[in-house]
Amino acid sequence: MKYLVKFFVVTFLFLIYTHASAEQKIAYLDMKFVLNNSKAGKGAQDFLQKSFKENQKKFLDEENALKKKENDLLAQKTILTKKEYQKKSDDLRKKVIDYQSQRRTALEKITSQRAEARQKLLEKLDPIMKTYIKENDISLIIDRKNVLMGNTNLDITNIIVEKLNKEFPSLSIK
Repeated sequence: MKYLVKFFVVTFLFLIYTHASAEQKIAYLDMKFVLNNSKAGKGAQDFLQKSFKENQKKFLDEENALKKKENDLLAQKTILTKKEYQKKSDDLRKKVIDYQSQRRTALEKITSQRAEARQKLLEKLDPIMKTYIKENDISLIIDRKNVLMGNTNLDITNIIVEKLNKEFPSLSIK
């Protein structure tokens, strides 16, 4: 008799838990797609890529000029006195160090701009997702990369991108 009561209690609790979990609504969202394909995200990416390419071209030209100076200095090694050669060699080293420092600074600036743009976009995305959750009575939103398989009706990526494009069409990067 004791076991029969335990069996019914466990079965009853299991049925209640199954019923409660069946009512929860879950959706998934491809965050990478949202960040890369929204108008603001595309604009920020285009700006950062343009900035990166401009820096690359500038630094490549400067690097070629430094290599040319180095080759010219090596060609003059036999003509110049040791002091003159040492002085010009030291100047060239200083220029190379400055070049490396400027390049590193430019890359760090682009990296920080990218992180800042991502943060701004996520901040604008948060209230949009919260209102969507309330409007559609969703219990949980999961990132698409963590979903192995799912019904395509549960994918809310395009809806969120449309809402983000309406509310936040551009992103300013400094």
